[in-house]
Amino acid sequence: MKNLHIALATLAAFLLATASAFAGNASLVLDARSGRVLSAENADDLNHPASLTKMMTLYLTFEALRRGEIGWETKVPMSQEAARKPPTKLRVKAGDTITVRDAVYGMIVQSANDASAAMAEKLGGSEANFARMMNTKARRLGMNRTFFVNASGLPASQQVTTARDMAKLAVALIRDFPSEYRLFSMQSFTFRDRTIRGHNNLMYRYDGMDGIKTGYTNASGFNLVSAVRDGDRRIIGVVLGGRTAKGRDNKMAALLDQHLGRISSPKVATTVAAAKASGKAEVPTLPGVSLSYANEINRLDKAESAIMAATAIAVPQDRPTAVAEVANAEQPSGKWQIQISTTPSAEGARRILIEAQSDGGAALLGVSPHTDVTGTGSATRYRARFVGFPTREAAASACDVLKKHSYDCLLLPGRS
Repeated sequence: MKNLHIALATLAAFLLATASAFAGNASLVLDARSGRVLSAENADDLNHPASLTKMMTLYLTFEALRRGEIGWETKVPMSQEAARKPPTKLRVKAGDTITVRDAVYGMIVQSANDASAAMAEKLGGSEANFARMMNTKARRLGMNRTFFVNASGLPASQQVTTARDMAKLAVALIRDFPSEYRLFSMQSFTFRDRTIRGHNNLMYRYDGMDGIKTGYTNASGFNLVSAVRDGDRRIIGVVLGGRTAKGRDNKMAALLDQHLGRISSPKVATTVAAAKASGKAEVPTLPGVSLSYANEINRLDKAESAIMAATAIAVPQDRPTAVAEVANAEQPSGKWQIQISTTPSAEGARRILIEAQSDGGAALLGVSPHTDVTGTGSATRYRARFVGFPTREAAASACDVLKKHSYDCLLLPGRS
């Protein structure tokens, strides 16, 4: 009996320690452009990330694509270990292969654990080594209280994060991979004659929300990271430890409503999905993807984006070329360019270029943001431009797209 009491006391102490280490009920709302935290609750308390982990797996996948180490059609073997991952998966047999594109879509839409493990093994040689890569990247992104054990978010006692760190990762994905980030708005895709639908239900009905990831395990509760564009604002919300999916979604909607100045939550009548389905949204096409809206997301195989850090959040050391660096580079000769704004500050020009890069989509792939400086002293002005269009027609087409988003656009010949 004494041993039983000791065992029960030990178990109670363990459960108490676990409860204090993983508090749940954490949230954070961040203005992504300024880096200012708008609200926070237990934002630095440790929680299990669950499938939010796949955000880092996708970040490293996008990075490998950008470096040319893999392509969208590169074959990814499905090992026995990957094929055995429960419970949500593409159901690919061991020994078979999927493409990088299949894996990315599977992770984003279905939260497929087998796809996550297979991609980890492809990039890292093993999932354990890939986890080390994830942790190295987490440190570089300033995610100092996050530790990854696997690529999927399946239960692991040591796999922990915080609401603040997840906000940092969300901003990094948007900032460093603006073209690829558009995939997070996918609602479904076709895989081997099966239509696979997503379950980020709040995104489908909340006005302006275009991503990014849900997560759930028994230990973590219901997690959600959301991103909303509202005019010239970009808001990131994180909710961890929800007791139900509905409760989590309602909490996220209420937090976002509060900081976006909205009255009701969530909006249903005017939704992102409805706008896209009606053809009102400008979304470039991507062959082979079946989405629930008419205009499909752009083919991203050769996406090249020059991005700078638009927020105060830590920038990865090996990020793509920054706008600030492009500004000092020599303009390409013999090619066309467009000018979209003139501002009194370099920061203003950079922000406009970042926003336009996102709005321009496919029309701006393969060209570079550039700032020209004119005047001196108080008369100094910074001209925000995109340079490197191969033809006048390509530059004019980009102008047409940007004008639909209310940008002024001036067509200019390149230097000869």
